[in-house]
Amino acid sequence: MNFTEYQNKAKETSRYPETYRVIYPAMGVSGEAGEIANKVQKLMRDKNMILEDEDRRSLALELGDVLWFISALAGDLGYDMETIAKMNIQKLADRNARNVIGGSGDTR
Repeated sequence: MNFTEYQNKAKETSRYPETYRVIYPAMGVSGEAGEIANKVQKLMRDKNMILEDEDRRSLALELGDVLWFISALAGDLGYDMETIAKMNIQKLADRNARNVIGGSGDTR
């Protein structure tokens, strides 16, 4: 499955009101990413970061939730995920070529 196929299939499961475009999936990305961070924090505390198959699967399922919200947000902004992925790789390649992959700031 590629990003376009995923985005089309994910859109079929979208159930939020039009009036909440952009904000609903933006909040969802944050919430699901927080769930991933919380699970990793508990792995640090309880398992010394020793991941078992169930831990990996649980994190992968949460990543899928993040992906769904990213897909929805991209669509709400008028972008397909293929374009966003290409834009990101181009940005990172440019930073790498200029040796500014580290550091901070969106326009470095």
